[in-house]
This record gives sequence, C-alpha cells and structure tokens, in this order.
Amino acid sequence: MTNTPSSPIHVVGGGLAGSEAAWQIAGRGIPVVLHEMRPVRGTDAHKGGDFAELVCSNSFRSDDAENNAVGLLHEEMRRAGSLIMASADRHQVPAGGALAVDRDGFAAAVTAALESHPLITIDRGEVAGLPPEDWDSVILATGPLTSPALAEAIRGLTGRDSLAFFDAIAPIVHFETIDMGKAWFQSRYDKTGPGGTGADYVNCPMNREQYEAFVDALLAGDKTEFKAFEGTPYFDGCLPIEVMAERGRETLRHGPMKPVGLTNPHDPTVKSHAIVQLRQDNALGTLYNMVGFQTKLKYAEQVRVFRMIPGLEKAEFARLGGLHRNTYLDSPRLLDPTLRLKAMPRLRFAGQVTGCEGYVESAAVGLLAGRFAAAERTGATPVPPPPTTAFGALLGHITGGHLSVEGEGPRSFQPMNVNFGLFPDIEPPKEPGRKLKGPERGAAKRRAMSARALADLAVWLAGDTSAAAAE
Repeated sequence: MTNTPSSPIHVVGGGLAGSEAAWQIAGRGIPVVLHEMRPVRGTDAHKGGDFAELVCSNSFRSDDAENNAVGLLHEEMRRAGSLIMASADRHQVPAGGALAVDRDGFAAAVTAALESHPLITIDRGEVAGLPPEDWDSVILATGPLTSPALAEAIRGLTGRDSLAFFDAIAPIVHFETIDMGKAWFQSRYDKTGPGGTGADYVNCPMNREQYEAFVDALLAGDKTEFKAFEGTPYFDGCLPIEVMAERGRETLRHGPMKPVGLTNPHDPTVKSHAIVQLRQDNALGTLYNMVGFQTKLKYAEQVRVFRMIPGLEKAEFARLGGLHRNTYLDSPRLLDPTLRLKAMPRLRFAGQVTGCEGYVESAAVGLLAGRFAAAERTGATPVPPPPTTAFGALLGHITGGHLSVEGEGPRSFQPMNVNFGLFPDIEPPKEPGRKLKGPERGAAKRRAMSARALADLAVWLAGDTSAAAAE
C-alpha cells in the first residue's frame, strides 16, 4: 500500500450512510474517525447503540437487479464493496423477491466490522453545532434525525431552513400469537427470491364488512399530533396507514392491503376483499412486522384497532408503531455534484438528510460520499458515477434535483427512492418480426437500462484512482 495522508476524515453519524462512508474511506487506506452520539444521547426512534440500526422496516426491498431500480442499486453496491450489502446478504430472512434482514444480526455485523477495522476510530458523543475548523474533511451523515444543535448550525450557515416530513414506524407482532387457522403463508403470486420460498408472508384476509369496519376504526382512532410541526408534509412513500385511509376508503385496498396474487387456502373459492401482510423480521422467525402499517395511532388504539384484523385478534406486539420528525436539505441548491456544501466545501452530506429515501439509497449516498472524500484526500479529483447507473441517477436527483410543482407555488425538492424514472431513457433492443408494446416493452426497457448501468459501472469502478492508491 502506498503512503496516504495521515490526517483523518471525520464521519458524523453511525447510521447506514455514515457506516458505509467510513468503510469506503478506510478501505482506501485513509484513517477515519466515526462519531456516533448514541447511546450517550438517544433519539426518538432508535433503541440501542449499534451502527446501522434499522428503525422502520427490515426490508431492503426488491433484489431483482434486472427489473427493479433498487435491486439494481443492490448489485451496484455489492460490486463497489459495500459493507451494508455484505452484512445484509449474510443476515437475510425469507421475504419473497425482496431482501429483508434480521435487524439485530445485521446491525451487530456492521458494528463488529467497523469496530475491528484498524483505520477506524469510534468516538461516542454528540457533535454539537458545526464541526471544528481543524477538521478539514467531514461527512455529515446524521440522518433524518439530525440533532437540534447541528441542524440549527446548518440552517445558520446556509441561510435556508431544512425542509421536513413525518416518518412513521410499523408495529411488530410475536408470530406465536397469530391465528394461523385464519392466516396463511404465501408470497404474492408465489414469487420466490433470494432466501425465499414463495410462502414468505403471513396473510390475514378481510371480507368487505370487516374491511369497512377497519377503515372506520382507523379514521376514528385517537392519534398522536405534533402541533409544533403542523403543516409539515408526509413523504408519500411512508404514509401512516390512517392517513392513507383518509385519502379514500379504497386507498388501502390498492396499497398495502391489496388482495391480488393471493389465495386463502382455508377458503379457496372466496376472494378476499382486502389482505394484511406480515413479513418476517428476525432470523428466528419469532417476530413479524405489519407491512405498510406505519402509524400515528396512540398505543392503546393500535392494539384495539389492529386486533380487528382476522388472525390478529389475540396478537401481542413486540413493538408498536410510532411517529418521528425527519429533516432533509434543499440539496440541489445547497450541495455540489460531489455532495459538498457550497457554503463550506470541507463539509459533505450523505444519507437521508440529502433527500434520498430508503435504507439502500441512504447507504449508497454514504458510499459515494466516502469515495469522493477519499479521492480528495489522495489528491485525486472525485469523479461522479455516470448518470446511466443507479448510483448516478440517485446522485443526479439529489444534486441536480427532481423538482416538482405543488399547486401554484414554487418548485420544491422532495425525498425520493431510486427508480427508473431518474435514469436517462433508452430504447429496448428490437426483436426481428416483433414490435414490443405495453408491459412487454416496459420490461425490455428496464432490462436494457440495467445492463447499460452495470456496463457503465464497471468502467467507473475501474477508473477509481483512490482505490488504486490504496492497493
């Protein structure tokens, strides 16, 4: 290994993004100080002090690299040496075509890897306000739960208020308390995936009368409100279940409670009006989370309302749902193409605070920030990934901006998951004698985008001079 500068890069925040950033930097032979305030100072959502703790779902979503943008992002991260993906793959639990993990085993693996790396120093304590001036290279990966002192310092530096949205947590049920005489195991359309069998979800059916009563209970249930944050928009990708119900009585049947692709073996000739799915949450299979059931119902109401679901009448909850406030930057206006803060370039940002949404996206932005910072430290010029890759598409959303018009108001920047709509368009390969139309054409286009992305990624990875310097 060649000599590299001995001055460390500081990473603030030990979530998915910060953990990945620290790993990428250390892997290039550069020392890192990883600052994490937990457990010295807790948050409203975390329960422990492990790095990369998952506070909402335990799913990394689809692992299909050919047909799904997040599955493609999984594959790009694996090829880029991601610690988060390596740990997720080692601790996966059955989830059909998705990659879901045993959350405790996953976080413990990430923590052990970081604590044992000789170039990573762990500093347990809060970084209040802006980092000291003698920290010449800093990655702020404090997440959507950024401490008030640091958030206020960032606002003061940029002259812009961080935008905010609510994020809600889904309940977790003890499996042994689910009535499997009413519920059954099945993945939608019997789809299998990595570690899956085609029967990976617990399904609880509802007829029309049960569904209507359930919607009524959701709408009438006593809910937690935060008056200080009134007017703050929810992120559409993580709406509380009762907020979805408020948008229309059929909304849930076309969202988390859709009954398609599932057949009740207890009554196979009767089509369910709605179905609640639960996904395995730990490797032992003793805990299952209620898919899409993020909520701001008060605890007593959650128990009462969710026990109306057939199969969950006697459910015992390992964790009830909750609600917390998330913040994110107006990144297209505040950050440069390598995630540096324009007003103070020694600071980089990574993770959900930049305006990406989702575990994998957060870790991916941490990976990019770590590589950019490492390149700078070795004297190289950071090169962003091609926009044709999932990395590049996500980075383009953050720094180029996916700007939307809300009503007649000004353009605004909103959090977003990675999706093929962020990629440059492509024409699918032509098939002699056939003209692809509709879904078939869409599927061919997605496959072509994925193939192009992985080919372009290989070129980008081969040109990583910071990696070459560490070899």
